Formats: sequence, C-alpha cells, structure tokens
Amino acid sequence: MDLSVVIPVYNEADNVEPLHAEVHAVLEKTGLDYEVVFVDDGSKDETLAILERLASQQPRTVVIAFRRNFGQTAAMSAGFDHALGQVVVTMDGDRQNDPADIPKLLAKLDEGYDIAAGWRYDRQDAYLNRKLPSKLANGLISRITGVELHDYGCTLKAFRQEVVRGIRLYGEMHRFIPAIASHMGVRIVEVPVNHRPRIAGKTKYGIGRTPRVLLDLITVKFLLSYSTRPIQIFGRWGLISGALGFLLGLYYTILKLFFSEPMWGKPGVILAVLLMLVGVQLISLGLLGELQVRTYYETQAKPIYNVLRVIGRPAPTDGQG
Repeated sequence: MDLSVVIPVYNEADNVEPLHAEVHAVLEKTGLDYEVVFVDDGSKDETLAILERLASQQPRTVVIAFRRNFGQTAAMSAGFDHALGQVVVTMDGDRQNDPADIPKLLAKLDEGYDIAAGWRYDRQDAYLNRKLPSKLANGLISRITGVELHDYGCTLKAFRQEVVRGIRLYGEMHRFIPAIASHMGVRIVEVPVNHRPRIAGKTKYGIGRTPRVLLDLITVKFLLSYSTRPIQIFGRWGLISGALGFLLGLYYTILKLFFSEPMWGKPGVILAVLLMLVGVQLISLGLLGELQVRTYYETQAKPIYNVLRVIGRPAPTDGQG
C-alpha cells in the first residue's frame, strides 16, 4: 500500500464524518493505493458508532477502538503499528488540519526527505493560552534537541514507513517524533500548512499539559544524547560532585592540621561529606545504567546504528531482511 493516514480521535462526533469525507475526496485524486486509519481513543460520545458506520460504507477506512482513553501518544502509536502504507501521514481529528495539504507533504517526501512536518504559520488559536506558550515551547524543544522546527505541536506530518516502524512512544512523546527519529540521520523539512479554526467540539489541550511535556522533553534529551552511554552524564556529575567534596574536605583538613581550626560543627565539613557521597552514588548509578543498557541491546539484538542502504550486495532472499 502506498499511503496510510492515521487520525487519532477522542469525542469528535461532530467532526469525524465531514473529516472522513474531506480526507477521502483529497486522497482519491492522488491515484494512490491508500487507507485512512481512525484510532478512537475511548470516546464517550457517538464517535465510535459513527466511525463503525463509515467503515462499513468505505472499505478504505479502518477503525481501531481503544477500550478506554489512553491519550494521543498511545493512539498515534497504535496507528503506526497498524498502518500498511509505505508513507504514513498523521493529522488531528478536529478538522483544524486541512486534508488538502497532504499532497504537499507527499511531494516533499518524493524530493528525498524522510519527514515532512507541517508548520501552522497562520495558526487560528488564542494567542495568550495557545500560540504564545507554543512558540516558547517550540524554541525550547528546538534548542534542547538540536532539531530546529517552528511547530512541533502540528500533528499534520508525513513519514516514511521505516522512520516510524522502530519508534516506541510513551507519555506525551508523539510531538517529539522528528527529534526522536533524528538519531537515524533522517532528512526533515517543514512545510507551511493551512490551519483552520475549530468549528465543532471542544479542544482537549490546555496549559495544564506543560509540565508533562517538559518532563518528556528531558526524557527525549537523555534518549538522544546518553541512551547508549549513561555513565557519561551520571559519571560526569558524579566526578564533579566528588571532586568538589574532596577539595572542600581537604581545605578543612589543612585548617585542622596546620592552623588548629576546629572542624566540629562547621557546615562546610558536612557539605564536603555529602558531596563525596553524592559523587559515589551518581557514578554507581551510571555504572548500573551501563549494565542495563547492555542488557537491553544484547538481549534484543537491537542495533546501535541505522543503515540507509547497502550498495554492492544483493538483497537477502531468505526472508530475514
């Protein structure tokens, strides 16, 4: 199959039917062999019933129904797992993403890019509680991950199947997929896309998600930089802490031995001991992390690299590749 469009939905009974019609109208013009995968994230309204009816009427429509609400990241992950297309496009189910932009994303993949990310350059949302926090968050995410994007929060994206095949998502990490995939050496391009105001249903996003996003950003940074060498981060800070504690302890020892200064009751002495203990703990944590990483990679035969292609060798014929 050429294309899979993955659409997570939650309580979007007023939107799924017109969205379904829009998406199919656009995709039928492309001439591609496609499917539209709706993932119902445990909706409590009539969303699932409407999707079941639409799927019975349109064989290119697939519906994945969750038993309960697991969140958009889980819905996105389920869509990736069930998608059959060589290209996977994701979009929101609130009709603010414009299906007419899908061909523009596909054209960028045809140019050789691996990810085409939508950029809502004229976003139709409130400034103070949506656009401003989003702008600040995008700048922070770009700086920390090293993957410069104007709009990490735009769900409208196109991926080659091999990019999403090996990605496992947790928490709120669906928005970080370009950053997570960057360790593969993928080529990413941003595409300005249309953003429409919400005309039905209620938004599920708010400023309250910020702490969860920040915590997941820390996780992503760790995975990108230190997932295969945890001793480099824990050991570094352990050495710094231990060295500071040793120097501070040495200072008080010199005062005691050569200047008869009493050590009892001095906060600096307690701080020196504490810093050395923290240093030992951090280094130990790094070593335990190294053992865990090796167990993870070796037991699953998981490679620490990603191959684009092999030149000069025929493709395997034994079903292993």
